[in-house]
Order: sequence, then C-alpha cells, then structure tokens
Amino acid sequence: MIPLMRIVLLLLFGITAFAQPRPLIGLGGIVHETNTFNPKKTTLADFATGIGGADGILRGKDVIELSTKANNTTAGFIYGAAKYGLDLYPTIIAGPQTMGTVLDSAFETLSAELIDRLRQAPKLDGILLFLHGAMVTESHPHADAEVVRRVRKAFGDTIPIVVVHDFHANISEEIVKLTTVLLTYKECPHLDARDAGVHAARIMADIVSGKVKPVQALVKPPMLLNILYHNTYAPPLLPITSESKRLEKNPNILAASVAGGYQYADVPAMGPSVVVVTDNDPALARREAERLGEMLWGMRSQMLLKAPAPAEAVRLAMTNGEWPVALMDAGDNIGGGSAGDSTFILTELLKQKASGWVVTISDPAAVQAALRAGVGGTFDMPVGGKTDNLHGDSVRIKGRVKGIHDGRFVEPAVRHGGGRYWDMGVSAVIEVEGSTPDMPNLLLLTPKRIIPFSLHQLISVGIYPERMKILVAKGTIAPRAAYEPVAAKIIEVDSGGVTGVNPARFDYKHIRPNLFGIK
Repeated sequence: MIPLMRIVLLLLFGITAFAQPRPLIGLGGIVHETNTFNPKKTTLADFATGIGGADGILRGKDVIELSTKANNTTAGFIYGAAKYGLDLYPTIIAGPQTMGTVLDSAFETLSAELIDRLRQAPKLDGILLFLHGAMVTESHPHADAEVVRRVRKAFGDTIPIVVVHDFHANISEEIVKLTTVLLTYKECPHLDARDAGVHAARIMADIVSGKVKPVQALVKPPMLLNILYHNTYAPPLLPITSESKRLEKNPNILAASVAGGYQYADVPAMGPSVVVVTDNDPALARREAERLGEMLWGMRSQMLLKAPAPAEAVRLAMTNGEWPVALMDAGDNIGGGSAGDSTFILTELLKQKASGWVVTISDPAAVQAALRAGVGGTFDMPVGGKTDNLHGDSVRIKGRVKGIHDGRFVEPAVRHGGGRYWDMGVSAVIEVEGSTPDMPNLLLLTPKRIIPFSLHQLISVGIYPERMKILVAKGTIAPRAAYEPVAAKIIEVDSGGVTGVNPARFDYKHIRPNLFGIK
C-alpha cells in the first residue's frame, strides 16, 4: 500500500514529486576569436560590449533568459538540456567582437569568475562550455585549453566536460586531452550554432546516464585551409562536411567535427583539424579522423588563392549585367578582427564612377558630423581609414544626410552564428554626391563595428538591397547566409588589411613549419 502522505503528495504535486533528481550541468563560456595581427588588444570593456553591440556579458539567470530566443550555441544548450532531461546551472557567457590579443587582465578576471560561479553550484554532474577555439591571450597561445585546464583543476579529472567550438577553431592536442568531448560547428556560414549546442547537451545526457563512454582522436593536416574556401555549402568543403554528418549516423560515433581553423591567429595550432568522438572505440575514432584528414589533404590543390583585387572586383561588379553584386571585403572582415573602416573598395567605386552602391563604414567622428548636419543637411568630411594605417586612407565624401537612425535591428531568420538582436549605435545614411534618384550611392556610417550578418542592418535604415547594384559587405564567407538570397553574384575581394586572404602578406612566427598554402 502507498502511505497516505505519499498519496497526498502525488495528488498535490504529481508523480514527478518522486522522480529521480535531474543531472545538474554547469553552463558557461568565454568566446573570443583572436586576430593576433590586429594591434588593438582586447580589453575587459570590449567583452562587455558583446558581438552585436547589444549582448554584453551575460551572467546567471540572464544567460538563460536572454539566450532562449536566439539561434546561437547557448540557446542550443538550453533547448538540448530541456529535451534530454538536464538541469542547467548558468554562470557566465562573455563574447566580444573579434579583435587583437586578449589582455591577461581580462582573461584572468573572466576565467576566475567562470570558475567561482561554477563552484557556487550544488554538486555538478557535468559542465557544458562554449569556447570559440581561437582565443589567444598575452600569456596563452591556446587560451581555450587554458580555460578547460583551470576548470578541470577545480573540479577534478572525472567530471564530464563537453566543449563546443566554432568552425574557425585552432584545435590543439592539449584541449582534446582535457575535454571529455570536443565538437565544433559543421557549417560556415554558421547556421548550425544552435544545433551544435543541442548535440553537446545530448551527448552530456548520455554520459551522465552511463550510456556512453567517449574517447576522441585529433588529426591536423599540415596545411592552411584558406578562409576563401570555408564555405561548407559548396565544393571543395561540401563533400567533407557531408561525410562528417554521415559518420554521425553510426551509433558508435558520437561526433565527427571538421574545423577550418583560423588563419589570423599566429599560434602553433593554427590550421584545420578533425576530431572524431566514439563510444569507447579509440581505434574507430583514430581511423575515421585520419580518413577525414586525408580527404582534406587531398583537396589542398583546390584551395589555392584566387580572388580579384579591389579594382578588378569593382570592374567585374559594374559589368556583370545582373545585379545586385555583393563584394565581400575580405581584408576588412569585421568578424575576423578588422577595423571596419577600410576604404580600398570605396576608393575604387568612386574612381571608376560606379553607381547604385552601398558601403558601410565604422567611423564615430563621421557619424557625429552627420548628426550635427541633420537630415537633409550637407555632409563634407574625410571618412574611414582612421583606425590604423592598414586599411587605406581616409576618403573625402561630399553629399547630404539622407537619414539618421537608432541603429537597432532584429534578424528573425537563422544567420551566421545565430545572433538576433543587434545595435550599431546611432547611425547615419549619406547620399553621396553624384547620386541619381533611381540609382543612389549610399554610405552607412556607424559608430560601432558591426559584422554584416543580416540584411536588416541595411533594411532598418531604409536601404533595400535588392534595389542596389553593388553591395559591399565587410566579411568573407559569413555574410553569404544573408546576402545570397538577394545577390545575383558574390565576389570575394583580395583587399588589404588584417584579415586579407593572402597569407604571404602576414609575418607568421609561431605556426608549424612548412604548412601547405602559406606561401
């Protein structure tokens, strides 16, 4: 017979009152892609601004409340935990724009807070971490591994630690040894950021239930996988991406990841990686990792540098015959750590008298000048090329202030990285001298560097991309998810800057010797 008190509890609270407690999983992340060629160091204040200008550092319950509606990795952790019966203990998620080397002081502050918050939890059964995989600090060339090392030291060798990396991770043997499971996004543009979080939560549930015992193997082909070829939705990478997904249909293979690497971090681990995780079958993990690595190596001759310089790219766009044409300003790839104020393509558009173009430039001083002039007022001042001497000279722009906007916009669809809420800061649209009513030349001036992952960046300020002839996006592959639906053609441009696609322009000192594709 069921005791009377238990019957009362069942009636009051349902049968879950006597269910086994759900596993408690710590959740956190320090997410930074570090461009070591960018001279501007990344500070703690930079982390606080967030990637979209609106996120900042999320702590405690805000990690859950402000991430649930997003399409990013944290949202995937949250959904996956609910789906697979895990309770989450959120700590901190910190992720700024890609910039230069992270100051040790910022890293020490954030990593200490992460561990302190994890320690405040009741007994944890596991830890889910979102770490980009290409973070570099003044003292740690593979800072992601250092984060895991510190977490491991604090919580011991037996607690499961499952890490999700970005596709652009530079993966070392050290972090593979420190983690229970390491997996990455499979896609670039990163439309599967949320899926990766769900995948990690599912594996964690299987680990803590005793269903699986993960082992993993790392293979690193001795090559540079140039960012020009990081589009996983087209050859040459598409077959490898498809094969990694096919492998995961094998119940003994828990995860199969192919990371493209991040060529703007001058560190020993720079370059592509393959990580295969199996259920207690190290031979299978090694065999399949080596096979995927051989597939990558076999495609190396298809991944050599092929991209026009700005002058040729503008000429091609003007004569294409179908528009709009999207020019990817690879040398000023904001998502890769550039200034956001390069003028190389803008200079060519003016020089070649192109029409119907739109360029976005991050220039706080120019924004202030536009605000002083007001809507309809005259604009006349140098624009861009102010952050450093690597992204072109300032260009004198004459025109009128067409509009002033608050700079906030929302991306409702799944785009690169899964961000939804964005804030450029108060921004101005300049109609450049020489425009015509049916074919304007437009300059969007923003005070913040905002990665061009959403067409709503333009639409929100009254610019309709499908009506333009030439769209300039400061990125390489990532903006494709937003721009492909409207662009008749996309051209990656070999423009100068700290994210240029030609590795011969970079003075590498710490990468592995004799990597294919560097020279």
